[in-house]
Amino acid sequence: MTEKFIQLKAGKDAPVKRFHPWVFSGAIQKQSPNLQDGDWVDVVSSRDEFLGTGHFHNGSIAVKICSFAPITNKAEFWENRIQNAWDLRLLLNLPKTNAFRLIHGEGDGCPGLIMDLYKDVIVFQAHTIGMHRDRDEIVAAIKNTLGKKVKAIYDKSRETLPPEYAQNCTNSFVFGEVKVPYTVQENGLSFSINWITGQKTGFFLDQRDNRKLLAHYAEGKDILNTFCYSGGFSLYALQAGANSVISLDASAKAIDLVHENVRINKMEAKNHEAIVGETLPYLRNCETDFDIIVLDPPAFAKSMNAKHKALQGYQKINELALRKIKKNGLLFTYSCSQVITRELFYNMLVAAGIAVGREIQVIHQMTQGPDHPINLFHPESNYLKGFVLKVL
Repeated sequence: MTEKFIQLKAGKDAPVKRFHPWVFSGAIQKQSPNLQDGDWVDVVSSRDEFLGTGHFHNGSIAVKICSFAPITNKAEFWENRIQNAWDLRLLLNLPKTNAFRLIHGEGDGCPGLIMDLYKDVIVFQAHTIGMHRDRDEIVAAIKNTLGKKVKAIYDKSRETLPPEYAQNCTNSFVFGEVKVPYTVQENGLSFSINWITGQKTGFFLDQRDNRKLLAHYAEGKDILNTFCYSGGFSLYALQAGANSVISLDASAKAIDLVHENVRINKMEAKNHEAIVGETLPYLRNCETDFDIIVLDPPAFAKSMNAKHKALQGYQKINELALRKIKKNGLLFTYSCSQVITRELFYNMLVAAGIAVGREIQVIHQMTQGPDHPINLFHPESNYLKGFVLKVL
């Protein structure tokens, strides 16, 4: 498909032969001259064997491989990728739900691309220049594959692309147009979505199953939902008959979203309080104990360099939460930092538990929903770690 190439050093092709889609710059022996960020390149071994093809970027991850077989027709390639992703979401048969992730980066063979579907609108978010340069071809593939199932496509890539490239990008509709906010269904609950002003693509779809798990335990309980954003966990708890729910977030905009979601679900009469505030000082100063606390912070570590500091932050906040849980209460605790592995997160919880000195049992281990599939050969796509701890 392309005359541009990256040749790997002898002995450096093993990860690619095991279908790991990342090629690190240190593995490169030589490359085509004048490669530009986002160019398609073929990756070949030191003996010129074809290994894969994907997007080049001048950085530590030099190539993100999109296919381990040669691509002869790019339009056909993108249509196959979209169709395979759609077929998986149909297979999942998510009940009373019309909002889900349609393309999950490496998990769907599209490294650097996120696409979330809100009823009949796709929010497109490129995390690599290559995916953004291919946007029009991907949009054409969506139209050809999904047809009238999609009314509009909104590109929200400006915040997720390298700054120098992003300065020439605008977030905007690239196909069709609808008014926001948009109301979607998740497990029968309604949520107001605004992908233009909201965080990420507008909603945190990866926690769908974990919100449902909270509902299983919520009846009659006093619950604190921290870093609540638009109140997903809170609404599930209220619907399940929680005795009281406090929704806490540092963003006043997020708390406005919580109020709106409570309103559209006709839950104003329920015992719910939404507070603008930081979680750490709130936990330090709060005189109330809770049956259940939800800790779902944003990524504390976005790079390997920030890992140690992030673990300290996670430990501090989990210690405080564990001290505020009633006897036989539960802590739902999460990390979405890709560089914090499940083992590191678990060990951090052990350290927090020792510091608190209470008996603690793990009763659930959680990950992202199945519409965020994990590529078997790319463990990094398993980014969401969660535990439910029972505190004696």
